[in-house]
Amino acid sequence: MNQNSILTEVILSHTHQSLGKLKLDWNPRKSNYLELEGTTYTILEYHHHYHYQVGGYQLKKISLYVQISEDSQEKNLVNGRWILGDINCRFNAHSEIITCAVNPQGSCKNCKFFEPKKDKKINN
Repeated sequence: MNQNSILTEVILSHTHQSLGKLKLDWNPRKSNYLELEGTTYTILEYHHHYHYQVGGYQLKKISLYVQISEDSQEKNLVNGRWILGDINCRFNAHSEIITCAVNPQGSCKNCKFFEPKKDKKINN
């Protein structure tokens, strides 16, 4: 690691469980992916923690709030954005973070809530 590495704590968002601390040499952002101990996580939030020293504030550490990333087969590029889940489902959230409104953490594969989208046709 280079000297510009920042101490970063990785926290599982829905349980607030710390997954560990590491040093990153890149600046994490929302929707970035992070691999930790063989598991891929999506970054939901990040918080910067500063420490005051003579001459100003210095970045001391970063807290990343993450969730386990969905299987890459459930990601679709739509209008330049990665959308999770089955885009043909009525309940798809059109989000880079959650799959759908009914089953936000679950997989679309064999989902009991799946409903195909209905075309929006205007009858005259």
